[in-house]
Amino acid sequence: MKPQTAPPEEQDGGPAPEKKPNGAVEFLANLLRGVAMGIAFIIPGFSGGSVAAILGIYEKMVGAVADIFKKFKESVLFLLPILLGLVLGVAALMFPIQWGLAHYPMPTVTLFVGLSLGGLPSITEKVKGKPKWHNAVAFALPCVVAACMLFLPTGRNVDLLHLDVGGYFLLVLVGFTGACALVVPGISGSMLLLIFGYYTPLVELITGHLLKGTDLGLSVAVLACAGVGLLAGFYAVSVLMKWLLKKFPRGTYFAILGFILGSIVAVYFTTVRNTAENLAYLYSSPWYWVVTALMLVAGVAISYLLVWYARKKQNK
Repeated sequence: MKPQTAPPEEQDGGPAPEKKPNGAVEFLANLLRGVAMGIAFIIPGFSGGSVAAILGIYEKMVGAVADIFKKFKESVLFLLPILLGLVLGVAALMFPIQWGLAHYPMPTVTLFVGLSLGGLPSITEKVKGKPKWHNAVAFALPCVVAACMLFLPTGRNVDLLHLDVGGYFLLVLVGFTGACALVVPGISGSMLLLIFGYYTPLVELITGHLLKGTDLGLSVAVLACAGVGLLAGFYAVSVLMKWLLKKFPRGTYFAILGFILGSIVAVYFTTVRNTAENLAYLYSSPWYWVVTALMLVAGVAISYLLVWYARKKQNK
């Protein structure tokens, strides 16, 4: 009879050493997550925080930002690939995304809606069990708030190349507000910038001046002010979200779910409002809607498979 082999913990007299994740693989994975967050930031109605929650790194991300002064090295090593990916996503895909939104808005937006819906199991698993009345309120209120953003009028576009001192201080405040929307899932930073009248001028500043080298000094000054506000807001809201996730984890995830679902209503309404008159001939084509449906299926499938693979890897 063949003798039984003792498990590793019995052979060594202790538990088997935990296998550490591959550093290069983790860096690349977080880089790609950052790219996805950058893409979400470009599209009005979508939130980088939603992407982080769907991809399963939201808690760790806000924790790393909130603890950056306590655990500087650890936080920077985690956040660095995400920030690099975010910048790469905005820089590399701004032109294609803007082109898609201008010429084929519904299929472009629907692809990202599908990606959001397919990744929802990574959030719904956080709220398993019978919901209580305060959980229902935590879900419904953010859902209504996110959906009602579509009724806010967009402001007149700001001339970023002719700002006075007050205009630069206001730009810092706008960056702070945009960061709040970037961190809070379901609240779109680009949507808020549209409402304040800064979205189109910032896009034109990057694509029409900074990348072409015209008005370089002014462009850098404008982006620096917005960047200061962005970093300050990112830190402040991360501290708040870390506290909420620690004290009220289930209720916070109900609120995140509400924000995400409400923002989907807002992004479709905004897309139709901005493009219906210019693209009426496309909207009347049945093939246009067939492609839109295929984009939804593709987005859901891709996102769901990513969540499934991540769960399988985590269980192993």
